[in-house]
Amino acid sequence: MKKYLFIAFLLCTSFGAFAQKFAYVDTEYILKHLPEYKSALSQLDVASKQWQQQVDQNFSEIDRMYKAYQADQVLLTDDMRKRRENEIIEKEKQAKEFQRQKFGPDGELFQSRAKLIKPIQDKVAEAIKQIAKAKYLDFIFDKSSEATMMIYASSNYDLSSDVIVKLGYKPGTAN
Repeated sequence: MKKYLFIAFLLCTSFGAFAQKFAYVDTEYILKHLPEYKSALSQLDVASKQWQQQVDQNFSEIDRMYKAYQADQVLLTDDMRKRRENEIIEKEKQAKEFQRQKFGPDGELFQSRAKLIKPIQDKVAEAIKQIAKAKYLDFIFDKSSEATMMIYASSNYDLSSDVIVKLGYKPGTAN
């Protein structure tokens, strides 16, 4: 009888050891198969090229103004020289501001990318979550990201609150 109990105990503990199931996906591969993703990238590419063309035109205009200034510099009075220098500086400020508005971290390109691509990424993440639950997977990692990124994790394995308690804080009271 002790022998059967021992075997039953071993079987139960071995099931617990193999309970976690892992899988991975390649989101880059998945996204390349979605027509709406290709369309969004195309829209972003068109907008980016238009804005870059405008930026290039602005800086070529500044370069033309500077060359004209250098050629005329000897003929200009101090007042005229200062005025032309200020025009060039102001034009350069405007060009840099335009470039920042379009391509900066809070620029239109970034905002457009978030608006167009985020819903597609959310759709993929939801599909991954549904598959994970259907196949009883605990963790899904993204193979295509540079740093291995976890896309889905069963909340049963989230130890964040335990760590917060261990550090002497109360979970759910983030400042």
